[in-house]
Amino acid sequence: MSFYYGWAPRLTVAERRVQATREAMKMTKQGKSLAPIRLDGKRIATTWWGNAWCTNLESYSDYDNRLPRGRSYVRSGSVLDLQISPAKVTALVSGSSLYEIEIAITPLKRSHWQTIVNECAGQIGSVVELLQGRFSQPVMEILARQKTGLFPSPKEIALDCSCPDWASMCKHVAAALYGVGARLDAEPELLFALRKVDQMDLVSQASATKLIGKAARGSSVLRTDNLGQLFGVEFESTEPVFSVEKKPSRKSPRKKMATKKATRPSQTRKRAAVTAKHQAPRRRKADRQRV
Repeated sequence: MSFYYGWAPRLTVAERRVQATREAMKMTKQGKSLAPIRLDGKRIATTWWGNAWCTNLESYSDYDNRLPRGRSYVRSGSVLDLQISPAKVTALVSGSSLYEIEIAITPLKRSHWQTIVNECAGQIGSVVELLQGRFSQPVMEILARQKTGLFPSPKEIALDCSCPDWASMCKHVAAALYGVGARLDAEPELLFALRKVDQMDLVSQASATKLIGKAARGSSVLRTDNLGQLFGVEFESTEPVFSVEKKPSRKSPRKKMATKKATRPSQTRKRAAVTAKHQAPRRRKADRQRV
């Protein structure tokens, strides 16, 4: 391949796709585990999370002149590997060569995150609703708004690529950033990991707000079952427990008669006693006659 003034000639989309496939096969044979970005059609993102990420990138004028080339690269399958970890994105993008990209994302400040959590309180019902993006328009606006939302601004993103392009955002970096949007379609929880915050904070705060609101509407005193749900503990019942003293049961007359009957001597024993009483004088008389 010939180079002009240090730059490799521009490849067509078809040529880039063939080269990307060749590079991926080579790395797979070497035992490297890849997580490529593969799109179905021309749309980079199809869910609220992926679209919100891409929209956030495109809303900043700093990225206007580089993003279109990045879209072309990610659509052609040039992002061979994309890894999202806390505060960092790494990628391998195939161009005229194979380039390594590293994107550092500033973690969200704790005070900033707490403000978002407080504003969303009571409007998110569950983790499923949260990750599926099924929540109200006000919540979406809070999460997606520039500078104060969940998505990073340009000053919170540090870009680096091994290509010779002097621009901070080259087409390979832009492809990796669009790749993040495509990945969030399937794994939106990665955005929270990237900003180093816990998505459960949104759900727990929403649940606590709902419980407190129900208790306030129902009574001025919180019931113990609501407190148990709120604080995750079990309370013993405060209701009085009454014990009923059982009266001694009386035996029925039939049972008494049966008892007395059982204590009487049997008829056989009675007859034997009478017979012995009458025979005793005869025996004594017979004894005297023998003498």
